[in-house]
Amino acid sequence: MSSTAFRPAVRRFSLPNGLRVVLAPSDDSPTASVWVWYRVGSKNERPGITGASHWVEHMLFQGSPKYGKGEIDRAVVGVGGALNAFTDTDFTAYFTTVPRAHLAVPLDIEADRMTRAKIEDAEVERERTVIHSEREGNENWPEFRVEEELYQLAFRHHPYRWDALGRRLDIEQMTPEELRDYYRTYYGPKNATLVIAGGFDLRPTEREVRRRFSRIPGTGASVEVADVEPAATGPRQSDLAGPGTTPYVEVGWRAPALDDPATPATMLIDALLGGETRLFAAGSFWGRSGEHPTSRLYRALVDPGLAVRAGSDWRPRTYPSLFTVHALAARGVRLERLEAAIDRAVGRLARDGPTASEMRELRTKIERGRALAYEGATRVGFRLGYFETVGPPGLEDRLYNTLRRTSAKEVRERARSLFDRQHRVTVRYSPAPERSDE
Repeated sequence: MSSTAFRPAVRRFSLPNGLRVVLAPSDDSPTASVWVWYRVGSKNERPGITGASHWVEHMLFQGSPKYGKGEIDRAVVGVGGALNAFTDTDFTAYFTTVPRAHLAVPLDIEADRMTRAKIEDAEVERERTVIHSEREGNENWPEFRVEEELYQLAFRHHPYRWDALGRRLDIEQMTPEELRDYYRTYYGPKNATLVIAGGFDLRPTEREVRRRFSRIPGTGASVEVADVEPAATGPRQSDLAGPGTTPYVEVGWRAPALDDPATPATMLIDALLGGETRLFAAGSFWGRSGEHPTSRLYRALVDPGLAVRAGSDWRPRTYPSLFTVHALAARGVRLERLEAAIDRAVGRLARDGPTASEMRELRTKIERGRALAYEGATRVGFRLGYFETVGPPGLEDRLYNTLRRTSAKEVRERARSLFDRQHRVTVRYSPAPERSDE
């Protein structure tokens, strides 16, 4: 099976101002999807302005020279389209998908708000309330509190240590001028990629892109992160308590960056333990892993009644991050017993490696996922933009080909290195009894 069998033909070029452009036309697509990816995320923040990337994401919908507050949504919905955006550690992405006859609408919006968003004081204050409520809502979930604690425990220097939503105090105290300065510093064509996928004619669309976007000033400071996280010197653990009814535990180990040679084997470990074939899955590969009854962790923890939910999560990132395993305890099961079961599951993989049957199933899942990954204009725009943003040229093909060649022995050796107790961080969450008013 060819590694390029399912990817659409692509036209790539860069404008003099630094903007990268990726055009992927599909004659039979009834829709066109326009994405703008900025290589700016929470990794580019600092204490005091954590959450700035997510806040800027909100502000880009609140007004630009041509589109006032609410007018972007009305323009897109008015032609039968849909739009959204999301922020993560390494990037922020905005997308709009419309019927192909209305491609001019999102192109006009993105050209208007690139470098020219109106980040006005009054709107910043309104969004502060929205983001603060979002933060409070997340804090009601033990999973959010545990994961935030886990990353703060694992990283002492690198900006991966804070969540993309930002710290509560920074959300409360960041000034409009600090937010504008952050936007002006990083959100320019030098750090952006424009992706258009789906139904459109290549040559006239390229001319239109050049006309609309070439006049934008070539701004955008470097987004490289100089901070390097020192090697772990021993296991770290934290215990939390709060509202809830069920104990929860999450364990993390230092994991490689996306373009590291160890990444393919790490991806296979994630697929074995949690069931996800990240980057080569049918559908979006972003977000929390789902439940997979055939995965090793599910069979080791959920099937015997130790947990009601269990899985692994390795989200590939630009810099070294964490490979995590999480489990929600079944009624009456102590966290110590749950952790022991996790240790046995990862230890068994490190000792024996995957079976021949598991390796065949993994390769089949990866090939099937690859075959379905480029279905639909929105999904094509997401996938092309993601790989264009986070990795060097050719990364997708190299990962795919290496994944299919990786042996069971390589997976076992990688598991032995990955699950080093000296690199382990653990956060336990125990429900606290509710206080009486008396």
